[in-house]
Amino acid sequence: MAKGLDGRGRDKDGEIREKRSDTRLDTLRETYPDLLPGERGDKQLGTIRKEHDDKSLSQIVKEQK
Repeated sequence: MAKGLDGRGRDKDGEIREKRSDTRLDTLRETYPDLLPGERGDKQLGTIRKEHDDKSLSQIVKEQK
């Protein structure tokens, strides 16, 4: 997998796939261990994005650093 994709793959047309909105926070923490400490692990990415003004996962991760 190409560097800088943060574990994401590419579709056949070369587009980087986005994480599904029903991905659980505890699953995301396998890649981003310090993601949103104090939040429940069963919270879904779609809910998290709504709480963060529909920002992308990569934007949320960058804001935390």
